[in-house]
Amino acid sequence: MKVLVTGGAGFIGSAVCRYLVGELGHTAINVDKLTYAGNLSTLKEIEDSPNYHFEKVDICDRAALDDVFKRHKPDAVMHLAAESHVDRSITGAADFIQTNIVGTFQMLEAARDHYGSLDDAGKKAFRFLHVSTDEVYGSLGADGLFEETTPYDPSSPYSASKASADHLANAWFETYGLPVVISNCSNNYGPYHLPEKLIPLMILNALDGKPLPVYGDGSNVRDWLYVDDHAKALFTIMTTGRLGEKYNVGGRNERTNLEVVERICDILEELRPKNTPYSEQITFVTDRPGHDARYAIDATKLEDELGWKAEENFESGIKKTIQWYLDNEWWWAPLREHAGERKGVLAAKKD
Repeated sequence: MKVLVTGGAGFIGSAVCRYLVGELGHTAINVDKLTYAGNLSTLKEIEDSPNYHFEKVDICDRAALDDVFKRHKPDAVMHLAAESHVDRSITGAADFIQTNIVGTFQMLEAARDHYGSLDDAGKKAFRFLHVSTDEVYGSLGADGLFEETTPYDPSSPYSASKASADHLANAWFETYGLPVVISNCSNNYGPYHLPEKLIPLMILNALDGKPLPVYGDGSNVRDWLYVDDHAKALFTIMTTGRLGEKYNVGGRNERTNLEVVERICDILEELRPKNTPYSEQITFVTDRPGHDARYAIDATKLEDELGWKAEENFESGIKKTIQWYLDNEWWWAPLREHAGERKGVLAAKKD
């Protein structure tokens, strides 16, 4: 297969490209604008492969997209390009509206034109996988799981922009017959994750002897999914998912944020012991606005219909992740200059 992957220099997109090219032997056309979140060093393993191609393109640039489709003639699209940091969306929503909504519209239109140019066999095989997030569903209480039928209830500019993009993708299936499939995933973690994100930030701050800032009281719950498991799920959904359907991807690994940070500290005690406990670096900071209490994905549809199963549980995945950061300073050290603080931390109110 020849797959056009938008956002292929990002965290999840690069895992998808490495899986497509390195493990499956397919061709990946990486379309990425290379914003702060895009880093070609994440693709070092496959950069010299004849099956890997990079196109520096903004997904909001329709003419450039049309050119990529005409030159590469992909068999499928995996649309991952997005502004994806909740904290950044709170202080700079405009980029999220532009990339996540307008960019998705341009991608759908470019793909629709390409789809129209295909012969019958090409049309039958073509798929447009739109990759989204569980945050479009809003927040859960203490019980229950997000299902594919859960009503949308986004609460941040990021999740609202992704919900909008999901609706666009579904509309292009219903209105124009574009063969769309949608996925919604839980929180990802693993190698090559930007140092500003929770898990790598805690690992690297701990190693540097810096505070480990936890929002509120740390009771917010997330379902964690190892990024390589997600990449495999996305390929499964793209190739075997039913058109017009949505599939939730989750790791069945619920943890409070505080539990995640404490486990990172425990593992570092084993792998890189020091004189004082890492847990002494944990600090509690002002909660961010609209911080959803709990996310948890029900992946039963994906597991039962398409046969996907997560290979890593949180315990095995977090150990692999921490060891990767210990072994790969070459990758993360250049990115650490502006990544030592939580992006959404608010100044405490004065009396």
